[in-house]
Amino acid sequence: MKIEIDKYAGFCFGVTKAIQTAEDLSKDAQNIFCLGQIVHNAKEEDRLQKLGMITIKHSNIKDLSNKKMLIRAHGEPPATYKLAKSNNVEIIDATCPVVLNLQKKIKEKFLENPDNQIVIFGKKGHAEVNGLVGQTNGKALVISNIEEADNIDINKPVFLFSQTTSDYQEYCKIETYLKEKSISAYENIDNITVFQTICPSVKNRIPRLRDFCKNNELILFVSDHNSSNGNMLFKVCKDSNPDSYFVT
Repeated sequence: MKIEIDKYAGFCFGVTKAIQTAEDLSKDAQNIFCLGQIVHNAKEEDRLQKLGMITIKHSNIKDLSNKKMLIRAHGEPPATYKLAKSNNVEIIDATCPVVLNLQKKIKEKFLENPDNQIVIFGKKGHAEVNGLVGQTNGKALVISNIEEADNIDINKPVFLFSQTTSDYQEYCKIETYLKEKSISAYENIDNITVFQTICPSVKNRIPRLRDFCKNNELILFVSDHNSSNGNMLFKVCKDSNPDSYFVT
């Protein structure tokens, strides 16, 4: 039996950086408190907790005065930074640079005009998406599929963004749908502005993963069921090779 490991498998740069930061801080005498799961992978989180990392919730921030708190790669809304500051909590920010750049773009569009219709394609309630919506004081519209694109008012300017780990093909379908709807109504797409904000490593991983799955008879996809990115990539595996199995 020949066993092949996908050379592109593994955590992305942003998550790897956050994990390394947690490891470095865990070497100190004091514990490092991580706001939320550092990565949606129970095995990895268990390993880091044994090193001294403690996972907390937002409700615990008020009890961390003079402590260090790690913000994971997913990022956080501005309200979290304000809450930490008001409770004298030192923030160690490990937000992925790609996510930080996306937050900046969304905030710029919101400050340019608070009435701008900002739409985010992503998983509702996901930590990264919550951080993105927070840049708009909660005003952004989140859609999770093309059917929900009907909730977008094309009579007003639309600024479409995507969660960095979303399905690129689905995002393209939403873009096409909105532009076709605008052309049908106004014979132009002047009201539709689309930003390509899916992480390049995620975007490039999908075609590579398809090839990998087609070139092997049986696929074992190792991830955590709570991983949004993992679930999306497993769907790619299953579509490319029906003999694919999700294992933790």
